[in-house]
Amino acid sequence: MKRFERLAQIRRLHPEKDALEIYRLSSAYEFPWDYTRALELALYRTYAVPGIGRLLAETAELTDRTQKRYDDTALLLDTVVEHGFDSDEGRTAIRRINQMHRSYDISNDDMRYVLCTFVVMPKRWIDTYGWRRLSRHETVASVVHYSTMGRHLGIKDIPETYEEFETCLDAYEEAHFAWDQEARRVSDATLDLMASWYPRPLAPLLRLSTLCLLDASLLKAFRYEPPSAVTRAWVRRAVRARGRLVRLMPPRRAPHFARQNWEVKGYPNGYRVADLGTHPVPGVRGCPMRQGRTSEASETSEASENSESSETSPFE
Repeated sequence: MKRFERLAQIRRLHPEKDALEIYRLSSAYEFPWDYTRALELALYRTYAVPGIGRLLAETAELTDRTQKRYDDTALLLDTVVEHGFDSDEGRTAIRRINQMHRSYDISNDDMRYVLCTFVVMPKRWIDTYGWRRLSRHETVASVVHYSTMGRHLGIKDIPETYEEFETCLDAYEEAHFAWDQEARRVSDATLDLMASWYPRPLAPLLRLSTLCLLDASLLKAFRYEPPSAVTRAWVRRAVRARGRLVRLMPPRRAPHFARQNWEVKGYPNGYRVADLGTHPVPGVRGCPMRQGRTSEASETSEASENSESSETSPFE
């Protein structure tokens, strides 16, 4: 297979009818490393919205159990990519996400914003650092994939095009990014987790490198000292150089999914999709149950889950 042969395959598919297949080819064959980094950044951005950052701090999932939360999030999202929305595995992953979300008061606006990060950040990352830019087919397929995900999660008023997703994300960040001490704790814990994947002496360098990849709005929201312009330029050039090197390599012949990422460390003996994530228990710290839930997204997701439950049994 030649370097651009899979892109030609993608362009022969229908960007809407074959959206899942295109997204799988793009994320598991063409850009697995880039999608992993971009989705890490997508979730990380959400901490800068104080309402989201504070909630994550209160649950302690990203401060006390950071590795598990990272693992579970990556595995649940990628289960749908690997197996599809209509598979037993995909249905179970969606059900688990809905069960966790229903335990908290999460506004539809916040849920929609998080969904926007999943669509926008991978394209921005790949267009900047990938071995090629994301094609229009891949962009449309990503929109269709995450719009479908959003509907399964009961999110309302989902943007219809990539441009609308991008506008929604930028406007929400401009209106809501702000300093919050608890959100900073979540950010610090996440940076510490990423550094822990490498030899300890490299931790300060890795933290600095990560800060170099953040935009000014994120650095300001978390009150991090911005790296020097020279350091930032060198780090970004290095990541771009990786993309140019990948371009010269033979194309991947086998898919690479999140469960194969070496950063996922919590399940050396395997896992059941139904066991991933949190299972809130009343009165237990870090698992606040619903009280006076008013979120339309949560109500719709509950109805969606109940409907799904009548159609299929949990994946074993």
